[in-house]
Amino acid sequence: MLVVPCDVVVIGGGIVGTSCAWRLAERGHRVVLVDPDPGGGSSRAAAGMLAPVSELHHGEEDLLALCLLAASGFAEHARRVSAAGDAPTGYRGCGTLVVALDAGDRARLADVRRAQERLGLDVQALTGRECRRLEPLLDPAVSGGTLARGDHQVDPRRLLRALRAAAGRCGVDFVPARGEVLVEGGRAAGVRFADGSAVRADLVVLATGARAQQHAPVRPVKGQVARLRMPEGGHVLQRTVRAVVRDRDVYLVPREDGELVVGATTEDRGFDETVTAGAVHDLLRDAQAVVPGVAELELVEVLARSRPGSPDNLPLIGFGEVPGLLLAVGHHRNGVLLSGVTADAVAALAAGEDVPPEVAACDPVRFGSRSAAREEVLVP
Repeated sequence: MLVVPCDVVVIGGGIVGTSCAWRLAERGHRVVLVDPDPGGGSSRAAAGMLAPVSELHHGEEDLLALCLLAASGFAEHARRVSAAGDAPTGYRGCGTLVVALDAGDRARLADVRRAQERLGLDVQALTGRECRRLEPLLDPAVSGGTLARGDHQVDPRRLLRALRAAAGRCGVDFVPARGEVLVEGGRAAGVRFADGSAVRADLVVLATGARAQQHAPVRPVKGQVARLRMPEGGHVLQRTVRAVVRDRDVYLVPREDGELVVGATTEDRGFDETVTAGAVHDLLRDAQAVVPGVAELELVEVLARSRPGSPDNLPLIGFGEVPGLLLAVGHHRNGVLLSGVTADAVAALAAGEDVPPEVAACDPVRFGSRSAAREEVLVP
C-alpha cells in the first residue's frame, strides 16, 4: 500500500478523528487519516444533541465543565467547519425541552432540576400546559418539564461530511484501510496495515472509540436508535425533546430536513451491534407516549452502534503509556459535542502547548498510566 509521508497519522475516521486530522492539517502538519469505513461507527448512529445541561448526571462535575466549555464554542466550531468544507453541518440553536408524564417522572425531573440550579445552569421549570405551548403536539398526559435553552443540536452525518471536505482541502490524505498502531523501539512509529506495509509518522493519534482497548481503558456501550421521516411541512416537533417515561429515558431530535431521530438504549453487551425488536419497540412506544403523532411517521432506519465508554465517563485526551501515541477516545455519549475541543487539544498537545484545565482533567494519567514526556513526541 503506497501512502504519502506524513508528520501525523490519525487512526479513526469518525467525527472525533476527522476533527483532529483537520485541526492538525490547519496547523501545517502533513496528516494521514486511516479508517476502513469512515463515519461507520458510533458517529453514524449519534443523534447530535449538544446537551451539557440536560445530560447532567450526579458526580460528573468534571464532565459537565468540559461539556459546557465545548457547548460555549460549538456554534463557532460549526460555522468554521461549514465554511472550510463548503457544506452545511445541520447546526440548530433550538434549545431542549425535557418533559415528564406521571407524578413519579415529574419528581425525578424536579430532583435533576434542583441539581442543575445549584450548579448555576440555565433551566426553567414548566407546567404541562407551558410545555404544550412550546410543542403543541405533546401528549396531554405531559405533566411538567424543564426548558434548557442552551442545549442545542447538530446533524452528525452532515457534520462529518463537512469535516471530511474541510480536511481534504487542508491536504489530509485518507487511507481506507484497517490499521493498528506500529510500535518500534518502545514508541509509536506509525500505523501497520494487514498486508504488512506501514505508514510512519512522528506522532500517532488514536481516535478509534471503543476499539482502542489495547491502549486505553475504554469499553463498548451499545445504543440502538431509530430514524423516522416527518411529513413535508408538517414537523411534529420544533426542538429537541427529551422525556422520562415511567422512569425510562427517551429523546426525539427533529432535523430541519424532516428527519426525526429517536433514541437511545444503553446496554453493556460488548460489541454486539444487533438491532433487537424489543429495544425498537420500547423506543417507539415511549416516543409515541410523548408525541402521539410519531405513530404515523415513516420508519426509515434502525441501527445499533457501540459508544466508547470510560471508567469515569470522561474521555481520555492526552499521551498514553506508549511515547508517540496521543489518545482521543472514550467520549461515550458526548463525542459530537466534544469533537471540537478534543481536536483543539490534540493540536495543542502535538505542539507542546497547554490545554484548558477542563481538558487537562481528561489526561489518561488519571488511570495510573505514565504520560509520555512531551519532548519525546512533539511533531515538527
